[in-house]
Amino acid sequence: MTNSWILRPMLGLGIASIAAFGLGDAGAQAPKTPSLATLVAPPLSAPKIKYFQAHPAAWQQFLSSLPQRPTTDQPTANRYLSTKAAAVGGTWQTVRPAPVNGLCNPLLLTDGTVIVHNCDTPDWYKLTPDINGNYATGTWSQIASMPVINDTQYAPQYNASAVLPYGRVIVVGGEYNGSDSGVWTNQGAEYEPVSNQWRPVSPPDGGAGGWGNIGDSQSTLLANGNFLLGGCCAYPAVDALLDARTLTWTDTGAPTAGGAYQDEQGYTLLPSGNVLTVDVWTNYPAGGATNAEQYDPTAKKWKSAGNLPVSVIDPAQCGTWEIGPAPLRGDGIVVQFGGNTGCVKPKADPTAIYTAAANLWQAGPDVPAICGVNGNRSCDLADAPAAVLPNGNILFAASAGYGGRPTHFFEFTRGNFIVQVSDTVEHADTSGAYYYNFLDLPNGQVLSTDFSRVMEVYTPSGNQISSYGPRITIAPSSVTACQSYQITGHQLSGRTQGAYYGDDAQAETNYPIVKIVNTGTGHVFYASTIGTTNSVAPLVTSTATFTVPCNIETGPSSLYAVASGVVSTPVSVTVGSSG
Repeated sequence: MTNSWILRPMLGLGIASIAAFGLGDAGAQAPKTPSLATLVAPPLSAPKIKYFQAHPAAWQQFLSSLPQRPTTDQPTANRYLSTKAAAVGGTWQTVRPAPVNGLCNPLLLTDGTVIVHNCDTPDWYKLTPDINGNYATGTWSQIASMPVINDTQYAPQYNASAVLPYGRVIVVGGEYNGSDSGVWTNQGAEYEPVSNQWRPVSPPDGGAGGWGNIGDSQSTLLANGNFLLGGCCAYPAVDALLDARTLTWTDTGAPTAGGAYQDEQGYTLLPSGNVLTVDVWTNYPAGGATNAEQYDPTAKKWKSAGNLPVSVIDPAQCGTWEIGPAPLRGDGIVVQFGGNTGCVKPKADPTAIYTAAANLWQAGPDVPAICGVNGNRSCDLADAPAAVLPNGNILFAASAGYGGRPTHFFEFTRGNFIVQVSDTVEHADTSGAYYYNFLDLPNGQVLSTDFSRVMEVYTPSGNQISSYGPRITIAPSSVTACQSYQITGHQLSGRTQGAYYGDDAQAETNYPIVKIVNTGTGHVFYASTIGTTNSVAPLVTSTATFTVPCNIETGPSSLYAVASGVVSTPVSVTVGSSG
């Protein structure tokens, strides 16, 4: 994988604004890393890159502090189906090795398969679970590569993404684009699984020139299925909505309280249908912002969401301007993780807890200080993943400073405590937390990628909280292979978006998956499904259309709906042949 470092262009900024953000020459290139093959370049904020541009020695020192890996990563016998468990929490298991290194940004298609990007290249690969619904022993295949757009190959890394209604995939922007220069591209593409084709998607064209570079942007699917995208580096900030049916953009309101700038921020869909963000840049350059905002899809504007009791942004003295993910639990609680890299006191990385229904913030526990090579440094989530588990807890990764090794793994419990769980079988000792992306699977596991070819799945302990998942009220009593049918139910898209990261990567799974299990054999078949809502509100009623796989086994079966790993009570169905 090839990457390099460049000063973020900030094409939407005027001269006065560039000076305010300390960007100087917006086209100047930062020093290049001498050993790109051995590390994964993290996404950094513009002021941090500007500092490194002016201080080459500090840049080289920073590069040397990042985790290094061997230039080759060939799977060994012990990697396949190896497991690791701790006294507390779940179990990690390695997945059958993928064909290539560099995998990231996994996305769950509505037929139960997973597509994974070979980042900074145009190539994508598909993981199909085995006949028992097991992803660890699934099979790999390569799907279509991303398109050439206006004579430039689209091959992003650190970008916005989502699985849209109707089963299509959208990927937009990218801090890198398949070369040795950071470009903060405004390219985009849409993947159609049935035809196995990527097609170019034009960027939004509105705003104050702010869509010249989309880059590592924040995004989320609204309850109505429209795709909300924020421009990573525009000043003033710009947002746009993509209609999932027509693939056309319209301008909408952007956050205004964060210094009219939203680089590094994340978006979280709330049960109300609004979208939450915590402002990073309000008090730039002093730092310490504590205000939050909500996007109202009806008014198409942002409004205040109160103030956090503690700043969860990396202190200004540390200069990264990072913040952690903000997952929504099934109980309607958002946990905003901090990005405090520990360069100044207080060194502990804080969390804040948001009760969405009451618009109320309270302080949460600090992330444990057990990171670093000697285990005596604070752990933080400055660019790090989190995923809501079926048991209601949140799995997250953290490491010391900005992405220092090793990475440790934890669960944030429903009781608002943090407990350490087992590290992954592979690579945790040579990885920073920013290496990892999570994805909620329909079998209740969480898939983890780390820019290698060895993905892993986490099987949580305890039982799922069924009230957080779908409940089928109407379903067919018999179905036929290759034919389409409807189910009706409550919470078919679940009560959480599943996996979270912030900007740089999104892998939401708040849409229904239909699973059919043959009673006689126990074999698992996933149907391609189209839902009518992406809402995470309690008890919302909706329908979903599913197409029965043509290779399904006939006979008595059980039909389930799954959302973000939580599975419904089954309904009985008889499967007939199409012949």
